[in-house]
Amino acid sequence: MILHGGGYMVRGARLLLLFSLIFLLGWASASTVMASGFGIFTQGASALGQADAVTAHGDLPEAVFFNPALITRLFGTQAALGTTLIFPDREYAGDLTGDHEKTEDNYYYPSTLYLTHALGEQLSLGLGVFSPFGLGTDWPDDWEGRYLATKSSIATINVNPNLAWRITPAVSLAAGIDFLTLDAELESRVNLTAASGGFFGPLPDGNQTFEGDGDGVGYNLGLLIDLSDDFAFGASYRSEVKIDIDGEVSFELPPSLGASVPEPFLTALRTALANSNASTDLTLPAVGTLGFAYSGIDRLVVEVGMRWEGWSSYDELVLVLDNGTVDTRRKNWHDTTSYNIGGNYRVNDWVTLLAGYLYGPSAVPDSTFEPAVPDSVSHLICLGTDLTLGNTVISVGYGYQHLESVKKHNSVADPLSQASATRANGGYQSDLHLAGLSFNYRF
Repeated sequence: MILHGGGYMVRGARLLLLFSLIFLLGWASASTVMASGFGIFTQGASALGQADAVTAHGDLPEAVFFNPALITRLFGTQAALGTTLIFPDREYAGDLTGDHEKTEDNYYYPSTLYLTHALGEQLSLGLGVFSPFGLGTDWPDDWEGRYLATKSSIATINVNPNLAWRITPAVSLAAGIDFLTLDAELESRVNLTAASGGFFGPLPDGNQTFEGDGDGVGYNLGLLIDLSDDFAFGASYRSEVKIDIDGEVSFELPPSLGASVPEPFLTALRTALANSNASTDLTLPAVGTLGFAYSGIDRLVVEVGMRWEGWSSYDELVLVLDNGTVDTRRKNWHDTTSYNIGGNYRVNDWVTLLAGYLYGPSAVPDSTFEPAVPDSVSHLICLGTDLTLGNTVISVGYGYQHLESVKKHNSVADPLSQASATRANGGYQSDLHLAGLSFNYRF
């Protein structure tokens, strides 16, 4: 479809707007942090120090997230407040131009609050407030893939009450409800040269932003079995959560554009890039974990585990504009299974040392890989310590996550021109540094 303005051309308004939304919502989310896709599993400094191998053991309130059945082992009333400072470093080397780019220096700090209370010897309550998905990516405004993604930010908050029941001295069950909210702000550049069909030669880029929010409800389960005095088995499950997202896409034209194009074309372009309401939905994946813990060596606890993430829930993106236009794009993400090993060594009554390693595959197939979510096979090495001072436990954890280099060699490109020069095909390399701090208090 072509719009005419005084004999000049701009490609169709609705088509342009639709494509813009598709790539803004593609999902431009995340620095992968100990998870595939855009999951966040930095939910406690002690767990971070053990690479999240804490499904079958643990004596801190962060167990509400990892396996709420563990809170039946916590006495009295306990509280934990923590945060993790995350610094992602991403690099790109283009195949076509040889350009090298790095993401902007940004820090993220997902935070947590956990409360537990023992109602007696058998029943315990737990409450968690945390961010299970999100973070961001921030590429330069003039980089090769700017029409696919520049700045991307997604934030989630999950309020998660739980009830845990110690059925026997060796077996505990838990169940909870997830009340989750999501906010997104996603940006990319607009190829005005392509929008004009190249009729006026090279033009400066415009900018587009999508802002939206939504909420959803899910549930979680936990199981803990003491197989013997030395072995324990733990399992947890969090359900899918469907989020209905309502928002608006807005466009900004460069002030200098009026000096480059005639007024009739500028008017037609403003019409084509008018702000519009948009809606979509996103099904956040189910997550299941298993762990076996061994405590048969004095002062030492070691756990091996696995985590399954159901990213096949993100198989397509369906967008609906305010005029009823609907478009569907395939994503075809796949489920992943990560493996970890971690543990702690109690040096004395005050100091406990932590260490762990996690291996995680990528959820994003080569055919739909894009720079907004540069996910790949990852390796995470963690260290930390728990310091016990009376009723207070201060936990410090550090993790270095290396994502293996991955090549983009598909046809995902600028939605307007589809030119090979705008595909940002090349190599992507990512590393993340994570520093966690938690304060735990036993009343």
